[in-house]
Parts: sequence; C-alpha cells; structure tokens
Amino acid sequence: MESGLNCYFSRNPTTVRKTVLKIAICIGACLLIGFLSSFATQSSVNDWYLTLNKPSFNPPNWLFAPVWTVLYILMGIAAGIVWSKGFYHLWVKTAMYHFGFQLLLNALWSIIFFGLKNPLAALFVILTLLVLIVLTIKWFLVVSKKAAYLMVPYLVWVTFATVLNFKIWELN
Repeated sequence: MESGLNCYFSRNPTTVRKTVLKIAICIGACLLIGFLSSFATQSSVNDWYLTLNKPSFNPPNWLFAPVWTVLYILMGIAAGIVWSKGFYHLWVKTAMYHFGFQLLLNALWSIIFFGLKNPLAALFVILTLLVLIVLTIKWFLVVSKKAAYLMVPYLVWVTFATVLNFKIWELN
C-alpha cells in the first residue's frame, strides 16, 4: 500500500498538516492511556510491588516511566502514519482496530497487575497483548513499513515485560 500512495509527508501542505494532526492526536491518545493506567500502577508500586520477590533482571523503578513515554510516542507516530493513509481503506481500518484493541489491553494489564495485584491474571492479559501487538505490526506493515518498524521497540519491551511478569508470578 505504501508504494501505491505518496509518502506520508508529501509536498502538499494540506496533506502534511492533516498527517501531523493525526500523528499528534494518536500520540496524545497513547500518552493519555498511559497516564490513566499509571493511576493503577501508582496505587501499589510504592507498597505492594516493593514486597514482591523479583528476578535479578528487574529494572529499577525509575526506568519504567521514561521507557513507556518513549514507547507511547513511537506508537502514536506509527498509528498516525497509518491513519493518515485514509481510514476508508479496509487495511487501514483493520490496522487501526488492532492498534486500538492492543492499546486497551495495555491499559488493562496495569489495572490487573498493579490495581488488582494479580500477576497471574496479568500474565494472561500480557500474553494476549503480545499476540495483538504482533497482529498490529502485521497490519501496519501492509499499510506502512515505517509504521510497522516504529512498533518493534514496543514489541521488544512487552516481550521483556512478559518474561518479567512470569518470573514475578513464579517467585511469589
């Protein structure tokens, strides 16, 4: 699809403005979801989470917020690029629906792991999230290689988070 359409930053100023606006909206939506789900995280990160046995590869707590901020921005850019290809295209709609569902599961994981303090249920959510991220990347690839590549760091981090979630559940 990407080769059939002009580059998402065409020379047409109206198209550029529309694309930038869509990217900004998607970044804002991703950051908002991250911000809202952080309430569940903050509810137990300074008490319950500290009492858990964690594996040796558990990153320091201060690292999570900046990593997630960067990932949400990359995800938003990717979604904005896909959206800018035209929501009337079936492939774009399919890609964006997958993106939306995985973003909701992303937030649900925080609610279940930190809010409900249930690492086992969160493990099932994050495994489902991983599948949806792969499917989102697959559909983004159909629409835009750049957008698909922007999702890879997110996939890598969630894969790591899945292993971490499993080990926390196993150790506790």
